[in-house]
Amino acid sequence: MIQLERCSRWYGQVIGLNDVTCTIGPGLTALLGMNGAGKSTMMRLITGQIRPTTGNVTVFGHEPFSNAEVYRRLGYCPEIDNFYEYMSGRGFVHHLARLAGMTSQQAKTRTEEVLVTVGMAERADRKIAGYSKGMRQRIKLAQAMLSDPDIILLDEPLNGLDPVGRHEYIQLLHYLANQGKVILVSSHILYEVEQMTQALLLLHRGRLLATGDLKIIRSLIDKHPHQVRITTPDARRAASLLAALPNVVSLSFAPGGEALQLEVRDPNTFYDSLSDISLNENLPIRGLSSPDNNLEAVFKYLVGT
Repeated sequence: MIQLERCSRWYGQVIGLNDVTCTIGPGLTALLGMNGAGKSTMMRLITGQIRPTTGNVTVFGHEPFSNAEVYRRLGYCPEIDNFYEYMSGRGFVHHLARLAGMTSQQAKTRTEEVLVTVGMAERADRKIAGYSKGMRQRIKLAQAMLSDPDIILLDEPLNGLDPVGRHEYIQLLHYLANQGKVILVSSHILYEVEQMTQALLLLHRGRLLATGDLKIIRSLIDKHPHQVRITTPDARRAASLLAALPNVVSLSFAPGGEALQLEVRDPNTFYDSLSDISLNENLPIRGLSSPDNNLEAVFKYLVGT
């Protein structure tokens, strides 16, 4: 539904987005990158707020810039808050429904539907000025859903949410994605993205470094040794058995003597071998962890930090 082809956007001498090519389809996709990576620029291009300097952006096969037909099928939650603070949440969403061309009855009906969906129906009569950050994020999502869009873009929607609010919000995004909608969520917080989805677009300094399923992206660094920590009360015997494996690059004892720190190649094969050794040699394994087996490790490797 969304395609970028050799897309770049410059702000004077500053590169916002640099030669990006990708396709985004139905489901929940995370747009991941540090502040200044180009996430907001990419969203502004997709939503037709700006034009690319070079290359092409298409949504439903059409250029989105100043295209009302595309806008009708898009929902957008910007990072910044720009509410009419004196209004209630219900009044704000109803007002935007009317601005979108709905009749008074249509706007009233649809406002109630989206408020129920985002869990704000019981609190929507309070003035926005008194809303928490989480309530503001929900109202922003409610207005984005008014036209029942096929695509919803959310720029840093989890900022400021407490753990419970973050969990509920992510569940809501999954509910929308399961309806076949395209949900594109930008974030710079790795653990949030890992909880949210396995489908990623990874931006760094305006360039798209990787795209696809996290497991596929993770395979990009499988040729590099992975760190693995094993806790066992029989560390010396474990070291002797594991050192003989062909994919163990290095092995050392961690402080305290009951843990081994290893570097291994082809980690999946190593884990299979470890399981066999544990069973066949009656080797007790109390703990197994890998600091490389997460999104943060993938990100650090790809950006070279």
